[in-house]
Amino acid sequence: MTEVKMTVNGKPASGQIEGRTLLVEFLRETLGLTGTHVGCDTSQCGACVVHVDGKAVKSCTMFAAEAEGAEVRTIEGMAEPDGTLHPIQQAFQDHHGLQCGFCTPGMVMSAAALLAENPTPTEAEVRDYLEGNICRCTGYHNIVKAILAASGQDVSRIAAE
Repeated sequence: MTEVKMTVNGKPASGQIEGRTLLVEFLRETLGLTGTHVGCDTSQCGACVVHVDGKAVKSCTMFAAEAEGAEVRTIEGMAEPDGTLHPIQQAFQDHHGLQCGFCTPGMVMSAAALLAENPTPTEAEVRDYLEGNICRCTGYHNIVKAILAASGQDVSRIAAE
């Protein structure tokens, strides 16, 4: 067992781990942050996306020890301390960008990374960026619409599907 230390959602976090412990397991099982989901165990679905030092990563593909000393942000760290939703979370709610909600944490975290890199993406750029995130419910249309709305763009031109 090895001790790992990092900052998670702005707070110091540490725990005893085996070397093979994945970051997603550390977040969920050691820290109790269950908003990060395990969907496929093969890094294809994107349900486990978190930010590590400002970059979106699939936490099922990273060992917890690799995040030693890092700043990690999970879906639980997106909303304000008073519970006010992050603009991306609010846009998902306003534009019906979720149904069952299983993919939503990864989608929101991916959307935040996209908007940090490209504050006003086109619809095609959003769709391309989300290629590594799978949603089995929505058909993606309202997710894309929500991300465009969160970027401050007029989404009234996007026809309903």
